Amino acid sequence: MPCERKPMRYGHSEGHTDVTFDDTGKFIVTCGSDGDVRIWESLDDDDPRSINVGEKAYSLALKKGKLVTAGSNNTVQIHTFPEGDPDGILTRFTTHATHVAFNHSGSRVAAGSSDFMVKVVEVADSSQQKTLRGHDAPVLSVTFDPKDEFLASASCDGSVVIWKIDEQTKVTSWPVLQKSNDVSTAKSLCRLGWQPKTAKLLAVPVGSKVHLYERDSWEHVSTLSDDMITQPINVVAWSPCGQLLAAGSVGGFLTVWNAESKLCVERQKHEKGYSVCGMAWHPSGRQIAYTDTQGSLGLLDDLPTASSATKTPKAPAVKAANDYDDLFDEDDDRAMDEGLSDTHSPAKRPVAGGDDDDDDDDDHLMPATGRVKNRGSFLDDENSLDTVSLALGQGKYGDDDDDADAGGTVAPPTGPSLPLRPVYEGPLPTPPQKPFQPGSTPAHLTHRFMTWNSVGVVRGYNDDQDNAVDVEFHDTAVHHAMHLTNALGHTLADLSQEAVLLACPATDELASKLQCLHFSSWDANKEWIVDLPAGEDVRALVLGQGWAAVATSARTLRLFTVGGVQKEIFSLPGHVVSMAAHGEQLLVVYHRGTGFDGDQALGVQLLQLGRRKRQVIHGEPLPLSCKAHLAWLGFTAEGTPCYVDSEGVVRMLNRSLGNTWTPVCNTRETCKGKSDHFWVVAVHENPQQLRCIPCKGSRYPPTLPRPAVAILPFKLPLCQTTTEKGQMEEQYWRSTLLQNHYSFLSSSGYEVDDEGQNQNQKEQQELLMKMFALSCKLEREFRCMELAELMTQSVVTLAVRYASRSRRMNLAQRLNELAMEKANQLQEEQEEEQEEVEVQEEEQRTPRSRYGQRESAGGHSSSRPHQAREEEPREEGEDESLEADGESRKRLNPFARGAAASPEKPSPKPMSKEGRVNPFKVQGSGKSPSQSRVSNVLDSMTSVRRPVPLGGPSGKQSKGPVLKPLAPKPKTKMQSTLLQMATSKAANKKAQVNPEPAADRLKQPEVPPPDSPVEDSENKKPRTGFQLWLEENRKSILADSPDLQETDVIKAAMGSFRSLSAEDRLSWTERAKGQSAEAGDPKKRKRVAEAGEGDGEESRAKADENIAKKKKSLDTTAKLSAFAFNKN
Repeated sequence: MPCERKPMRYGHSEGHTDVTFDDTGKFIVTCGSDGDVRIWESLDDDDPRSINVGEKAYSLALKKGKLVTAGSNNTVQIHTFPEGDPDGILTRFTTHATHVAFNHSGSRVAAGSSDFMVKVVEVADSSQQKTLRGHDAPVLSVTFDPKDEFLASASCDGSVVIWKIDEQTKVTSWPVLQKSNDVSTAKSLCRLGWQPKTAKLLAVPVGSKVHLYERDSWEHVSTLSDDMITQPINVVAWSPCGQLLAAGSVGGFLTVWNAESKLCVERQKHEKGYSVCGMAWHPSGRQIAYTDTQGSLGLLDDLPTASSATKTPKAPAVKAANDYDDLFDEDDDRAMDEGLSDTHSPAKRPVAGGDDDDDDDDDHLMPATGRVKNRGSFLDDENSLDTVSLALGQGKYGDDDDDADAGGTVAPPTGPSLPLRPVYEGPLPTPPQKPFQPGSTPAHLTHRFMTWNSVGVVRGYNDDQDNAVDVEFHDTAVHHAMHLTNALGHTLADLSQEAVLLACPATDELASKLQCLHFSSWDANKEWIVDLPAGEDVRALVLGQGWAAVATSARTLRLFTVGGVQKEIFSLPGHVVSMAAHGEQLLVVYHRGTGFDGDQALGVQLLQLGRRKRQVIHGEPLPLSCKAHLAWLGFTAEGTPCYVDSEGVVRMLNRSLGNTWTPVCNTRETCKGKSDHFWVVAVHENPQQLRCIPCKGSRYPPTLPRPAVAILPFKLPLCQTTTEKGQMEEQYWRSTLLQNHYSFLSSSGYEVDDEGQNQNQKEQQELLMKMFALSCKLEREFRCMELAELMTQSVVTLAVRYASRSRRMNLAQRLNELAMEKANQLQEEQEEEQEEVEVQEEEQRTPRSRYGQRESAGGHSSSRPHQAREEEPREEGEDESLEADGESRKRLNPFARGAAASPEKPSPKPMSKEGRVNPFKVQGSGKSPSQSRVSNVLDSMTSVRRPVPLGGPSGKQSKGPVLKPLAPKPKTKMQSTLLQMATSKAANKKAQVNPEPAADRLKQPEVPPPDSPVEDSENKKPRTGFQLWLEENRKSILADSPDLQETDVIKAAMGSFRSLSAEDRLSWTERAKGQSAEAGDPKKRKRVAEAGEGDGEESRAKADENIAKKKKSLDTTAKLSAFAFNKN
């Protein structure tokens, strides 16, 4: 009975079209010259889903939820199915691709192009490609051997070629086609078809006939023809069972042959006679979808099966069986019989005329109707295997060419034909990632980036016209651009400011070579080449500062100088994946084992190759996203290791957290499309920037036109970053992470940008203070204490005042205690640093034996003032912040002097000064002088609220509590920034505890209450240049603005002093030190005599002196104070 030809319907605009079914047969998928791919649920679907893939679509293939299209934009794209989301670009050609095809398993795609090339691409990793060269004209079609060993391709040069895929070589070629100069002018599209399952026959449309060639022997064994076909055949397609072959011709004829009997079993004519250019079988084998050159879609339904089409002596029995099967619903379990044939059915197998192709295990599950009636009826048979064993046996029967049955009614294969062994159902191993060079594009491209880094770009060209390497520098002052002939076939490259390093793989005749062009050398001979030992290939290479490193296939890492001297050599624990270098650092990533379920098991080593070589990271696992691989490896411009995985997550080494890896950015969050990616080329920490190239629909950019570099910001993946709290937390920890490079650079002997470092610290403290204020508003006092732990001692003081003003006295008291602890820690750290400096000085001046004697005699104490005098000029000449840092160190000097001259030696331990600091304490007795100073922050806040009238400028201090202690009299000596704040607080405390001495001091017109201890401490330490400048210029500032408050005077003076040049500030500093040295001791003796105080008063003065010496510059708090006391 002839099949039913459904009426044609419009599918695409006029032009070439292609068609296929999905794996289940539920959808018909077409593409056309309008650039659209349409997904039809049936021929009657009036609203198909449409996907635009370009200006034109020439071919498509569909397997396992992956839709691959060949378009006019010179690319082969991949989309998800049935969603239709873009999933990247598999490969590119120099002209448009003409045909694409999946292999049997769906793991590979073959694509032919008008640039005469055929490419075989791995779907899971598009960088794994094989290029087949040999055609002399555009490729017409490609098809895979079902065993995935060979590939057949037809070309406009008139040949059909068989390729060995793994070796990328020609096996044979048949010049059977008519030649043409382009696909559009070819007489036939010559869509080849390889017989499914057994892969014994290859069908080649030659004119109006179909030639069948036998596998392995590659001989022409038979020809299929029909008298009705007079014009060339465009396309052939095998049925899923592999026994029927359909063909569509230019004249519109649709013919189906039985390949075994060579008889035509079905013949149809296009309703309008248009050329058929696309054809596909339904997985059930009962339908054929076809398209024509006018964009229409048609369907042949109820096609005969191979068994019904085969004429045998037992035809009546077969007929009876067909009649019996017709009792069942035609659509019953149709989705379960994908790719199954009925010729192996136990009930309906032909008695004679068996085909050698009938040996696939799936066919035993199919009755003559082509439908599964009751799968359980034979799965439960005692001679049958379970479903897992059946699945394992499919490949065995499908690949065995000698197991075909010659005839007779035979039962399906039973258990004894398959070995029964345990089935592994655990996670499957992941194929290891291939080595790559950071900043490079895949090696199979004819025009590619060999590397793109912060120094420049190296491009490689390998085509028929040229095989060369171009080197271009971002900064032409480093070197001019270079054009190098690539006679050795280099595939790897790296570029630094000293040299270009190239490497080529080994061949049968030549060893793998390493070539270096040392362009920064003062020598005339700037080039050197090294041959690697036999059996070793260069897998990765990198250039550092004065050295080069090469990792080879023998798991060996070789070091060279940039001039070509061989240095150390050591073995790697696994095969290298990638390497990067920066200065003296070498970062190596390698396979540390086998990954499972799509994950890679990578290890990382970080080595320092300076004078003292050491290993920083000892092969720890490299964290990657789930089922991701390494995409880029390198260093930031500041020298911090970082890398990017295939999911777009950028991770950076956190040296302050035990060399852990912290994610700092996710490029996928910025991508607009699913198939878009960012190709990273450089990372900067200051400013916080990720430099990358946006790639639309691809993982890497083309070489031409030159891609533009985009800049992405960093963002830590903290929780709730949309809230104010989350944003400030993210900013704080990002700033903390990205300032780690300052300490690393300084420890490595590099110059550090002090201004940038100070600015970073100011921003961090501002963020902490803002979070503190936010927590106060939310009444989260415990959280406030946690934030205060992160603050510096000076900012904790502001937090105390903020809490007091917010009437949170419990919090203020706890913060007060925390400030005392931080003050103690600060003093201990400073003394330890000072002792370390003294030890280093003594080691330089005297032998170790003499040093031991001097240390036992206390000689190291006398060296402190000298050390301070050596450091003062370079500490105070740069900036006010540096001046304050230097001053905090110099305040330690009187400690050393007092230790040598007085039996009452100060100590950082709180219990040693119990008796002397009692008048300054709020509670407890185990506090140090520094703690008494900090406790006064809270006490002074409470005393200010009491309406105690003070004469002179003291009455104005309530308006500016931060600057309250600063008196406007020019005779009073100013501390750096806000130093007298602490001393005035101490004075206020004394006024409460012992009012009589305070009253006596207030009667002295020239000296404010806290002058005795403050001036005593001032005499022991030199003044700063700012204090001296302010004394001499105060009158001029007040003359310009007589209405200024004391706070405004200080601010104006600071601005004017900072506007001076560095040399002027240094001169003021030198003058201040000179005056302090001359006048220090006489003034001290005079004040002590005038005061007439006893030993107890003298000890209190020393305690205040210690407090003043420890007080750091409040440059950071100057900006914070405005925030802390903002009324809003």
